[in-house]
Amino acid sequence: MPSGNLTVVISAGQSRNPEKRSLENGLTELAGQLPGVKVLRIPHLYDLPKESQTYATLKNLDSDLVVLCWLYDRATHWILDRNGVRGQVGTVELRLAGEEEEQDLGIESSESEPRVIDDQPRPQRAIYCLDFRASSQIPEYLAEIRRIQEELVTAASETSQAPQHLSLEQFQRFAAPENNSYVGHKPDAEADASAPLATLFGTSSVVTIEEHPTRRWYPVIDFSRCTNCMECIDFCLFGVYGVDSAETIVVEQADNCRKGCPACSRVCPQNAIIFPQHKTPAIAGAPVDASGLKIDLSKLFGAPEADEDAEAVAARERDEQLILAGRQPVGASSGISERLAQNPQNQSQPDELDDLINQLDSLDL
Repeated sequence: MPSGNLTVVISAGQSRNPEKRSLENGLTELAGQLPGVKVLRIPHLYDLPKESQTYATLKNLDSDLVVLCWLYDRATHWILDRNGVRGQVGTVELRLAGEEEEQDLGIESSESEPRVIDDQPRPQRAIYCLDFRASSQIPEYLAEIRRIQEELVTAASETSQAPQHLSLEQFQRFAAPENNSYVGHKPDAEADASAPLATLFGTSSVVTIEEHPTRRWYPVIDFSRCTNCMECIDFCLFGVYGVDSAETIVVEQADNCRKGCPACSRVCPQNAIIFPQHKTPAIAGAPVDASGLKIDLSKLFGAPEADEDAEAVAARERDEQLILAGRQPVGASSGISERLAQNPQNQSQPDELDDLINQLDSLDL
């Protein structure tokens, strides 16, 4: 249950853009002044290996989390999940312009195909993921953090669990506009991954973990959508996917994935595979219009050729990677199941929306 504890995690971007660094630095400093809030600054979470010091630290935290990253919030949540940092999806109100909170996509699935998460419930603690691209204004992020903290305090009060940091009255008093008190701090140079929250932060409100991972490219599975159909493991010929002891699909060898190739995401019937760095929003984890999925998957994924459906594009992309790896192309003869081949979603003809997305793809933004 929510406790009132709150750790703000700031995941640094991959680029050296000074405006991005300024936003990260300013928010780190000011969020660290909020009572009841601890700030953990980390490298870009997508690039970090599961065995990293950062993930060891995050897995040890039992507080509710607010995680800020330069990715879609859905992508951030499932990156954390695949690395053992798990919890419930917290509702955020600060979102990208024009982006509404993602709803159930309404993808048809029978009762015999439950979502993976139905059989693998996550802990009750909340994880609120914020996209740094939602705003360039630090006060907007501070207001959202305050709103989230107030929400947690209220929830704890309603469940008769006293918050460990702030009462609702104390929080409202602090949040008053005339309050500009400052609590000084210096970031710790290094975090102890095995330490509990109190020991990790000590007397400081901010801790920075210094690691220097290289850029990576791999798929992330959204288990709230995944039905464990295994289409991806059948389609991928690079050994990226495997199954765990519960016979659930997992990304087993992430670094076997071919950089820039999103082919497996195109054959996933539930749009459950995310490539967070892809230029097409639907593949990168953005909320998707349910009606679009029901009409034609290729519209969401921006098929480069106007007369190709999603499976044809996926097969061609896979062949390109096979050739680059010195292997023989296989076309649609391998890994395209009969269910996908006969899926009426992929039989419709391309329209103006296809053409528009193709033109945007050609710009290579």
